[in-house]
Formats: sequence, C-alpha cells, structure tokens
Amino acid sequence: MIRPIFTISLDFELHWGRFDKYPVEKCLSYYSETRKVIPKILELFENHGVHATWAAVGGLMAESLEEWRMYAPRLLPSYTEKGYSAYSWVDSQKEIFPETLFAPHLVKEILHAEGQELGCHTYSHYYTKENGQRIEQFREDLMAAQRLASAKFNTKLTSLVFPRNQYDNQAVRVAWEEGFETLRSNPEDWFWQHTEERSFFKRLFRTGDTLVPLGKESFYPLPKAESVAGPVLLPTSRLLRPYVGNKISHQQRFARIKSEMQKAAEKGMVYHLWWHPHNFGHFPEQNLRYLEELLVYFKRLRDEYGMRSLNMAETAGLVRGVGV
Repeated sequence: MIRPIFTISLDFELHWGRFDKYPVEKCLSYYSETRKVIPKILELFENHGVHATWAAVGGLMAESLEEWRMYAPRLLPSYTEKGYSAYSWVDSQKEIFPETLFAPHLVKEILHAEGQELGCHTYSHYYTKENGQRIEQFREDLMAAQRLASAKFNTKLTSLVFPRNQYDNQAVRVAWEEGFETLRSNPEDWFWQHTEERSFFKRLFRTGDTLVPLGKESFYPLPKAESVAGPVLLPTSRLLRPYVGNKISHQQRFARIKSEMQKAAEKGMVYHLWWHPHNFGHFPEQNLRYLEELLVYFKRLRDEYGMRSLNMAETAGLVRGVGV
C-alpha cells in the first residue's frame, strides 16, 4: 500500500498580501501578533515532526524599502486596476511601517528549521489573471524573487504558490521556465476555478464546503511520474480557517478536516492543508492550541497508517523518484 502523505503550505505575506484590502494603520497589532506566532508554529512543527512549505512574498526577504526597490523587476505590473500593484501602493503611502512588510530574520528561522522549505509567493504578490498585466511582467517578478533569495540567503526557490490562487496554463509554463518545479494548484471543484472572478456564489460554496461536503473528495492520489511533463501540480485539500471567536462552527470545520485526513490515510492518498500565518494574528493562543491538536492527530495517523509529513518539494520528489 502507498503510504499516505500530509502536506502543508503556508502563504507567508504580512501586508504584501492585504494592501489592496485593508489600511495598514489598522493592522499594526495584528502583524505584531503574527510575527510572534510564526516561531511558535515552527516550534510546533519541530515538536511533531511536521514538514511544511512557507511560500514567502519576495518583499519579506528584504531588510528595507530601499533594498526591496533595489531588487524590483525591470518590468512592473500594468494592472488596469492600479490598486492591485504593490508598487503603486507603496508610492501612495505617507508612512511605511517596516514591521508590516519586511521580515528577513523570520525567513532565516524558516530556512534553519528542520523539514521547512522556503517557497515563493512571487516578488510583489503578483496576480497573473488580472486585467492589464502581461506575462513577461510575471516572468520578471519571479526572476526578482529568485535574485533576492539567492543574494541574501544563497537559496534557489523551487516551489511556487500563486497569490489569490490565480493562474492559467501560460503562468504555469513561465513558472516552470523560471525554475519552479512544484506548483500549488486548486481543487477541481467549480467554485475553486477562475478565482479572479469575484463571485458571491463561489465564495458561498467555498465557505459552505468547509462545514459540509459540497464538492469532490479533498484528498487525491500522488500524481504518476509519466503524467508530469513539466512542474508537479499539487492541489490543495482544505484551507485551515482560523478560530475567530465562534467555537461551534470552528469545531465543525476542525472535525471535517480530521475526517478528511483519516480517509486520506486509510486510502493512501495526499492531504494538502494550507493557510496564511497572519490568520493566527487574532486569537493566537486559541489558534496555536487548535493547530497542536491537529498535529497530534496527524501523529496518530502516522503511527496507525504510516502517514508521512512532507513539504511541497519533498512530495514532488516522490513523483519524480528522488529524495525521500
């Protein structure tokens, strides 16, 4: 029997992933708590033998705004909606709060932690499906992220998570050409397709599916090597939504994740959980407690079914017949 796999990927953003939605001035304590919680997540992963991919926005690797600008791509995104551009947003700010944008010391902690992979979330939280942008701008963005990772951390990034889960075949091809061998993809359910579309019904079904089954099974068999001609695509199974004060709904979602993990373990399949570290910025103690409970549950499945915890690169390595 094929040993089941538990994969975790995290969208590590801070305000780079939220500048077009929230005023930074109102999020200072939120990011302060996020920065405190990340080492605690790493500690939990270490204590429970859990590997994960931390897909970091390139800006987080910089020390300052000056350094971020120095490594910026030659071609900047030309979104029709200027508010989607990190560069336009930075230029519009009267005051920059560095603690909400730059975290190279946390990147170092990730790189030094056992089983943790530093992945890429593009340089500027780039949206590949928004009107006005061009594919060469996306390529330049990825190149900028690789330059900064190499210069500062002597690291080549090989796993990519697309911001807002937006991608198409052209973006996949460019990512592969720029050295990204493993890409996170979306589930096959209709409400996870074309995430650039602002659809109320898609959001409704995505939320509802966390409570009751509305789509296909969330776990899947490991892709076969002969079916992979380019990058390995690893679909997500479930977003770990944070505890926000409603204990009943959270426990229902939590129970659903455990049930799915159990079935994935029984059938020898892949279960891919994801979330944003900043999701723990509110109610950090409760969210860390729930996470530890989930990791303890994984250890039970490991002991009973041989379930392995692998980051994205390690999981893709199995497909290619290398590594773990």
